[in-house]
Amino acid sequence: MPDTNIGSTEESNLDNAIAVFSFPDESLDGATGDGELTYLNGDWNKDFGYYLSVPEFKTAVDTKALWTAGGGYESDDSTIMLLDMIRGNGKDSFVDILKNMVKIKTITGDSYAEIIRDKNDILVNLKPLDPSTIKIVQNKSGRIVRYEQVSKSKTPNKRFKPDSLFHLTHERIGDSIHGTRIITSLKWLIDARGEAMDDWRKVLRRNLRPMRIWYLDTDNETEVASFKQKTDSAYGNTENIYVPKGTVETEIASVAPNQTLNPLQWIEKLNDYFFQAVMVPQIIVGQGKEFTDASGKIVYLSYEQSVKSEQLYIENQILIQLNLEIKLVKPASLQNELLSSNEKSPLSGASEPNDEKVEMEGKK
Repeated sequence: MPDTNIGSTEESNLDNAIAVFSFPDESLDGATGDGELTYLNGDWNKDFGYYLSVPEFKTAVDTKALWTAGGGYESDDSTIMLLDMIRGNGKDSFVDILKNMVKIKTITGDSYAEIIRDKNDILVNLKPLDPSTIKIVQNKSGRIVRYEQVSKSKTPNKRFKPDSLFHLTHERIGDSIHGTRIITSLKWLIDARGEAMDDWRKVLRRNLRPMRIWYLDTDNETEVASFKQKTDSAYGNTENIYVPKGTVETEIASVAPNQTLNPLQWIEKLNDYFFQAVMVPQIIVGQGKEFTDASGKIVYLSYEQSVKSEQLYIENQILIQLNLEIKLVKPASLQNELLSSNEKSPLSGASEPNDEKVEMEGKK
């Protein structure tokens, strides 16, 4: 007989049975030890795959590059004439090269372009390079001493002096040797949204074309294979199929639509989280359903400051690395309009100067 004494009750311990959600620890990868420190981006192919496959990610990255460098630049006549001669791979303009480098550094952390000068040390070209082939080399003091282009063939690696590559980084932290990959913080959101959309696509497909279970009055493999081929062909072409009475039974194996969770709200929430994380508001890319006119202006103004900060970084790097001074054209600003609107809008409950006079006249 089993022991039915209530005092024999035992409690479980699930501390080790259920995994506790946590984030991985990370550390800076600055110079350590007495030797050289090197970094070669091994994640470019994966990052580039996300960029090409995820439309929201591609749109956000392209929008950032467009707003940052797409408006062109201003400078003195000699600098403009010099930069107008740059052709990159032969068909690029200087603006095209900047947009390209902003995209790459945003996607994978770092972007590079070879600085080509003539015998008089005059800049004649900037040639964008594959970020997965450029190795950064620092000395023990944390200073970049050279770059190495890893050969894709059997030829030796090509070495560059620090001032021979135009190098842009994305949000470099501390003494890290490289920029920050934005996809690291976005991967979970992108994967979760992709899974939800893929599952929902299958649910919709199965509601329109439900799966069927066929009961065949035979176990002959040849007959089963023949019937399977015929039914699959008919089902795929949305045609009828005819079988002798009593030889086959079928039923639909599907879940009623009202018995499934609707993932649309979850997908939309993940989409909101994504654009918050990538720091490109949805209103900037043409999605502003939840914004009023006033809140839309505030969101625009916030993004405007982010773009200006990015432009300032690039302008400084062009001055430091290329010894050229330019000003990227800033996006249209709403700051003055918002300040003007605030000045014109009276405080809630405040009276106009003539309110008291009108009130006294009304009493008369």
